[in-house]
This record gives sequence, structure tokens and C-alpha cells, in this order.
Amino acid sequence: MQKIRCPKCGEIFQVDETGYEQIARQVRDKEFEKELHARKAELAEKREQELSLIRMQEEKTRAEHLAKKDAELSEKNQRIIELEAKLSASETEKKLAVTDALEKKNEELAKKHTEITALQGELKNKEIESRLGEQSLREQYEAKLRSKDELIEYYKDFKAKQSTKMIGESLEQHCLSQFNSLRMTAFPNAYFEKDNDARTGSKGDFIYREAAEDGTEFISIMFEMKNEADKTATKHKNEDFFKELDKDRNEKKCEYAILVSLLESESELYNSGIVDVSYRYPKMYVVRPQFFIPIITLLRNAALNSLSYRRELAAVKNQQVDILNFEENMNAFKEGFARNYRLASEKFKAAIDEIDKTILHLQKTKDALLSSENNLRLANDKAEDLSIKRLTKNAPAVKAMFDALKEGDAE
Repeated sequence: MQKIRCPKCGEIFQVDETGYEQIARQVRDKEFEKELHARKAELAEKREQELSLIRMQEEKTRAEHLAKKDAELSEKNQRIIELEAKLSASETEKKLAVTDALEKKNEELAKKHTEITALQGELKNKEIESRLGEQSLREQYEAKLRSKDELIEYYKDFKAKQSTKMIGESLEQHCLSQFNSLRMTAFPNAYFEKDNDARTGSKGDFIYREAAEDGTEFISIMFEMKNEADKTATKHKNEDFFKELDKDRNEKKCEYAILVSLLESESELYNSGIVDVSYRYPKMYVVRPQFFIPIITLLRNAALNSLSYRRELAAVKNQQVDILNFEENMNAFKEGFARNYRLASEKFKAAIDEIDKTILHLQKTKDALLSSENNLRLANDKAEDLSIKRLTKNAPAVKAMFDALKEGDAE
């Protein structure tokens, strides 16, 4: 850990190696040199403007004061003229009045001279103060430059002592430390861990996930951290890692992909802030380490705003699943019902056929019974019509026997 004095407030604070690395990259490029010259010119111009403004203000004040005094003198002169006119009749009075007026005028002139001398002294003092202020500003700015130069030299030495692997690990450790320092206050329910699952052949550096209290995940981010030494022979570009990062994001089922990079340190595009590269790969961003926490916060807040819509979508999906299950159950019921109906229909038809056969058989039995009843009726009618006379009609011998029996009964 190193101590650094804030150039604005003068407060001394400590930073780790990664913080030094960020400061070094911010102050060592060519843009800093341009900014330094521009700042010097701006300070010089500002100093000249301030001095010019002070001079103009003092000139204006002095001119106003002199004009006021001239007006007073003119008024006194006018009074002298009036007095001279009034005292023309009396030379003595005139001389006295003139003497008095001249004395007053001399007093006023003396007073005016004294005031002018005082104003000149004040102007000189202000010029001295301005020069002292300018010198103080110059000394402060030179002290800041010396401090930044010392930081640059320190970080150059720090980078020279690190290997490429150590540089990458330092960036990862820096991001992890940043997140852990805010984890309990800003991200108490978030998951942020190293991606150690290489079953698919590759893995990112970190995975961030966060879910609501009901378990609905509303954001997930795949992180990749990239850095390299200044003296590395083959310089990488940020876009060299886009394809692999997008592959890791899809394999680990993350919504966003973010490359935290110190590559292409001279690029105005990547130094400008959060860079959206979704024109190459969907929902992918490139940031410098100082924007690591801000990009998480921005995406998390946006996801929280859409959480209600995610819940509604999940509910609709669940309803669709319920509808699909209902349709499957309905189709299964229809198929079972159709099968049972078919079997029942076949059995019902067979029963109807049997009933028809039984009815036909009963009808035949009924007809037979009706026919037998008719024959019995006819037989009964014939029996009722039976008489001896009819029985013996064609049997004279039988008739003679009955007649003989009849006569015997009569005796």
C-alpha cells in the first residue's frame, strides 16, 4: 500500500497496486502531456485575465473617484465665481471670500492627493498579492506534476517487476476487492464468484447472479478481466476476446457479458467510459476497471425495474405450462373416454341385438300362444255346440241306443 495526497483537497489516502496501475495509465499517456501544456497555458491566461480585471477595476475605481473629485472641484470653482460676483462691491470681502475658497480648495486638493496616493498604494499591494498568488499557483502545480511523475515512475517499476500472469491476477483481485467492499451494503443477495466450471472446454473469470426474494433471477453477468504488460511483444486487442466471452456467456446461461479490460490503453473509444459492443455480440460491454461497479449498478437497476415484467412473464409461462398439462389431461381423458365409449357402444349394440332377438323370439312365442288360444276357443265353441243329436246324426245305431236309454229313464 502507498500513500497519495489528493491534488484537490490535500487529503492523504492509501491505494493498492491496482489503484496505482490505474493512476499510472491515466497520467502517463500523451494526452496527459497535452493536458499539462493546455493547463499551463490556461493558468497563464487565467492569471493575465485576473490581473487585467484587477487593473481595470482599480482603473475604473480611480477614474470614478477622480471624476467625483473633479466634479467637486468644479462645484467649488463655481462657488468661487459666484462669490466673486457677489463680493464685487466689497474688495475686502471679495478677497476674504477668495482666500477662504482658495484655502478650502487647497485643502480639498491636498485631501485628493492623499486619497490618490492611498489608491496607488492599494493598487501596488494588489499587484504584489497577485504576483504572490500566481507564484503560489505555479508552485502548487509544479508540486502536483512532481507527484504525478513520481507515481508514473513507481508504476513503471511496479509493472516491470510483474509477470503477465501476475498482471492479470492483479486485475481480477482488484475487481473482487472492489465488489467485496460493497457486497453487504449494495449487493447483499448477489452471487459473485470465480467461474471454475470448465466442463464445456472454457470458462470466464467471474459470474454475477442475483434473484428476488421469491427466487426469480432477474440478472446474470459473465465477466472476463484482461490486462498485459507494457513490454509484451504481441499486443492483444479487446475484440480478440469477444467471441470466447460470448461463448462462455451462452454456455453458463448468463444474460450479459462484460469485458473488464486494460488493453488498448491509447484507445479514445475504450477510455471514454462504458462501451456497448452489442453490434458484434448481443448484450456485451467493455469497461475500464473504474467502471466495474457502475456497470453492475446500471444493469442491476434496469433489471430491477423490469422484475415485475419478468414475474408476469414467468406467470404467463407457468399458465401456458398449466394449459399444456390441461390439454394433455383433456386429450388423455378424451382418448380414454372414446375408447370406453367405443367398447360400451359395441356392448350396447350387442345387447340391443340380443334384446331384438329376444323380442322376436317372444313375438313368435306370443303369436304361438295367441294361435293356441284361438284353437282352444274354437274347440270350446265346438264342445259347447256338441249334442247327442249331432253326434248321432250319421250313426243310427248309436241314436237308437240313446233313444232306448232315454225311454228307460222315462219309465
